[in-house]
Amino acid sequence: MPGEVSIDHEFISPQNNKFVLHDSKGFEPGEKDNLKIVRDFINYRRAKPDLKDQLHAVWLCFEIPRANGRLLETGVEQFLTSKREGELGDIPIVAVFTKYDTLLDRVERTLDKSSIKGLSQAAIQDIIKKNAEDKLQEVCVAPLEKFAKSAIPHVTVSTNGNHEGTLARLIQTTEELVRNHVGTDASVMTSVAQRVDPRLKIKASIEVGKRKYWKALASSVPFKNRSMWDCLHVLHTDIVNVWNFQDPHGYLCSPEFRTLMTNMVNELDVGPPTDPNKTLSFGLTIVGTIATIVSALSGPAAPIVVPIAASVVIASWVYELYEQTRPALQRFMKYIIDLTLVLQTLVLVAGNQELSRKAIKLAAKSYHESPMNGEVHNRIQEYERQLTLRQRANRDSLDQIIELLQPYNTSAEEMSDLRGKLPVVDLSSDEPWDS
Repeated sequence: MPGEVSIDHEFISPQNNKFVLHDSKGFEPGEKDNLKIVRDFINYRRAKPDLKDQLHAVWLCFEIPRANGRLLETGVEQFLTSKREGELGDIPIVAVFTKYDTLLDRVERTLDKSSIKGLSQAAIQDIIKKNAEDKLQEVCVAPLEKFAKSAIPHVTVSTNGNHEGTLARLIQTTEELVRNHVGTDASVMTSVAQRVDPRLKIKASIEVGKRKYWKALASSVPFKNRSMWDCLHVLHTDIVNVWNFQDPHGYLCSPEFRTLMTNMVNELDVGPPTDPNKTLSFGLTIVGTIATIVSALSGPAAPIVVPIAASVVIASWVYELYEQTRPALQRFMKYIIDLTLVLQTLVLVAGNQELSRKAIKLAAKSYHESPMNGEVHNRIQEYERQLTLRQRANRDSLDQIIELLQPYNTSAEEMSDLRGKLPVVDLSSDEPWDS
């Protein structure tokens, strides 16, 4: 972004303070000093001892050039040379080609109309995308890689509402590069900061869990003389923090929501036997359940009634001291998986909007009443029955139980499609937990 801006200035969104950007003046002709400023900044941040102060990745942004336009200015070529010669260390670089929607529009305008006569709209769109990819390869990717003398990860993006998936791919590519070149700690921070891809959230939740409390559950030493409620408090806070919702009122860490989730886990009803070869789709089951719930409301602004108490803990076991027993481990697994899938449902219904209690209640009620909830609990209990007590105490076994989450992971692209199928409901107005 050319203009009067210092690369040291941190751009932090008021809605998401975990995502920090630094912007240079770019490498415009005549800005001969800026290349040195950028190189010095990268190396200065690389040397920082604390991970939070380090630079995790560089997005090298290019506007997709029009006909006969030049992609690489002299300053960009010098920057890529610095990277190739090792002057910038292992910092990952992603080439970001912007205004992808404009490229699609240009390709569509120049399309030979006779070649698409009689084709369906879907087939025409496929041709447009294929031609756009060919053009992108010709005017962007090929010149970039020819100069860099290596493949450079690249992503096309557009802020146009019809291309949300491009932003998800940028985040996914960045997370993978950060994990491979900077480390797992930094990639987890990347996943926590982003609010685009639920799959990365679940992946980060599992990574945090492995480090912070899987051993604790297996050994019981760190949780010794702690009540189950206190132990669940730790798990709950860690998982909620990973999802990084816009929650200025702290609803997700409130006693009421913790109570609601605990009481959900307390329900030990088991449905019909689960077919291990079949797994319900998160999207289809949740969207259908949400539609049923919303259709039963007296109006778009009617309160959501959750059939689980949020004001009184009805599970007496939460006051017991933690012990390494089958029921205790099973309850922890149910809590972790239930909470994670409720939060994924909340991404669907609330998106990046500021959370209201009504939105949280709709997400919890939808998951609770969906067939997926019973399926998840059945699978946990079936898995537990197949384990010996010694295996239950093994950290790897706990990891395998958490892998029960994997079939229900939903990508950013899928989430965007599902959101378009949701019925209209007013989630901006707030309401009490028990209403």
